[in-house]
This record gives sequence, C-alpha cells and structure tokens, in this order.
Amino acid sequence: MKKILLATEKAFVKEAVDKIEAICKEANYELIKLENYKDPKDLIAAVPPVDAMIIRSDIVNKEVLDAAKNLKIVVRAGAGYDNIDIKYAAEKKIVVMNTPGQNANAVAELAFGMMLYAARTWFTPKSGTELRGKKLGIHAYGFVGRALAAIGKGFGMEMYAYDPFVDKSVIAKDGVIPVDTVESLYKTCQYVSLHIPATEKTKKSIGHALLSLMPKGATLVNTARKEVIDEEGLLKMFEERPDFRYLSDVEDTIKDHVLEKYKDRAFFTPKKMGAQTEEANINAGIAAARQIVAFFEKNDLTYKVN
Repeated sequence: MKKILLATEKAFVKEAVDKIEAICKEANYELIKLENYKDPKDLIAAVPPVDAMIIRSDIVNKEVLDAAKNLKIVVRAGAGYDNIDIKYAAEKKIVVMNTPGQNANAVAELAFGMMLYAARTWFTPKSGTELRGKKLGIHAYGFVGRALAAIGKGFGMEMYAYDPFVDKSVIAKDGVIPVDTVESLYKTCQYVSLHIPATEKTKKSIGHALLSLMPKGATLVNTARKEVIDEEGLLKMFEERPDFRYLSDVEDTIKDHVLEKYKDRAFFTPKKMGAQTEEANINAGIAAARQIVAFFEKNDLTYKVN
C-alpha cells in the first residue's frame, strides 16, 4: 500500500483534507497527516516511510529529501515551488510537481482588493480615486494574470499585459492589450500587478529603473515573490515619488522600515495570504492528490517541474 504524507505547517481546511483522504482511500493508498507542526524536525521524522508527499509552503530541503528513503514524488499544492530543492530532488530521482491555476482566482481577488483599498485611501474618510478608466498592467499573463484581467475589465479598467512567453493573440483575445516590452508596460500603467516567478533572470528585476517610468499615481502590487523586488530601488522610489504606493502579500525584508517612514503609501498583509481561501485550499489539495494517483497509476508527469 502506497503511503502519502500530507505535511502542512499551515493546514488545509477540513473539507480539503476530507477530499484528499477520500481520493487516497479510493486508490487504496494510506494517508498520513502531519498538520500544524511547529518544528521542521517533525517533518524530517515523518518522511522516511512515505512514497509521496503533499505540501503547501513547507520547506523540502536536502535534509528532508535525504531522510525520505522511499519518496518518489512531492506535490506542492499551489503554483510556486521555490520552497523545494528541485535540483537535489532530481538528483535523487524524485519528481516534483505543482498545481498551477488552482489558487489563481484567490490571488487575483486579493491583488484587486488591495488596489481598491489603496485607491479609497485605506477606507478612511479622505478623498480617494476610482479604478474605472485607470490603466492596469499585468506583468506575466499566466493563470493569476488572466483571472485579474477579468476582474479589472469588470471594473472598467484599461487592461495591458506583458509576457514574452504568451502569444500576443492569446492576450488580445481576452480583451487585454499586449505590449512589446516590460518598459512599455510600466510607462503606460498607473497600476502594475506582479505575477512573475523568482528565477535567476527575474530576481531583483523590479527596481528603480522600471518603477520610475510609471505615471503619476503609480501603484505596484506584489503577490508574487519578494526576490523579484530590488528593495533598494523600491526605497528610492518611496523617497523620490510622493505619489508612489506599494501593496504587498510577500515576506518583504524592508516591511518595518517602509511602514515606519511611508505607512500612508504602503500596505502589507500580516502574512502571505494570496491562496488563503477555502475554495483555493480545496482545489489545490484535490489537484495534488489526483496528480499523485495519476503519477503512480499512469506514470502521468503533466505537471512535473524538475
């Protein structure tokens, strides 16, 4: 009998766990639950006998992978997978997958909610601005970008997108204007929402050079990763542009400094919460369990990332 470990420092909602368990039971797999654990050593102690693992933002590093003597597959219930040492997993012939698209609407709604919150001056009595007619740039047109485009269009915003990996006809078909360069996106849009992954090319790519191109009322929304931000350049924008705002759902290292000096122009969620909805929990959990079953029963590698 295959053993599947559900290792979630930040647990799924009960309905998601119940459905994961049902999928495993139907496949005649045993589900082992390690939920709301506090010490990484608990994860290391749990992995030796398991064949597969479902995680969220849990850290799967070399130490964890070395302890997992029978592990064949790790599925990250979500899109980002930089919490997994995918190179070392590949060396050990362990497949790593993600569940792209399952959290997309949750993240898009949070990004737009933060924009609305900022536009209405943090829901204070002060006069704010409207989003209708404003230009919203989507930096990377994947699942989240597409979901955000649908919301923005519903609010009457002018939608633009830059993604060199997506055909312009696909973007245009959604009623979104594709732009040729990343500079064009930032030069055109008062609001820019980041949805790029953290790679060697994108790390620290969003800095002063790009942000300074933005028109008056510039607002950057980051629900992606902290690594893509050049924090020195971000601070320079705050200093030079009294109109600049930054809205973040990532673990920014400059959070305390920004809130101390520019709290009227910045917002940070208390913790990363883009995927924190019951629906996203359920969707991602079910997808992860089904991908594991398909991997073992059909050798399905559709969402393999390493």
